[in-house]
Amino acid sequence: MKPVMTKMVSDSPSREAALARLNQSSANTLMQTLGIEYTDVGEGFLEATLSVGPAVHQPMGILHGGATAALAESVGSAASALLLNLETHYPVGLELSINHIRSMREGIVRARADLVHQGRTTHLWNISIRDEEGRMVAWSRLSMMVLARDSA
Repeated sequence: MKPVMTKMVSDSPSREAALARLNQSSANTLMQTLGIEYTDVGEGFLEATLSVGPAVHQPMGILHGGATAALAESVGSAASALLLNLETHYPVGLELSINHIRSMREGIVRARADLVHQGRTTHLWNISIRDEEGRMVAWSRLSMMVLARDSA
């Protein structure tokens, strides 16, 4: 069965509704635990933020690479979900690679997932994670598999 792709929203009412839906779906999940918030969406991209502080530090007092990876996978997965008819199909992570470029002790990081490939069965995302000054903190590539609900 072929997935029914929908375009990412860019008009204001649809955009706000999509962001509200994504943020509501984070309740009682790792995204809520880490404080990930979806903040912007448009044609071919989704953005989310994460506050950096002790809750997401590793023992040396800097942003934990696992928290950064969770942010990258969360924003890419949510972006794929926006491209699908979730009544018939759903996305799952296939592979995540991430390069940690700069350490951070505090502040806010913004992850932006940009669509590289939208196929029937796979999606590919480039995800840049930047600090408040726009400096690259991490760069990631995420591949997603699209599964039919009846195959679960």
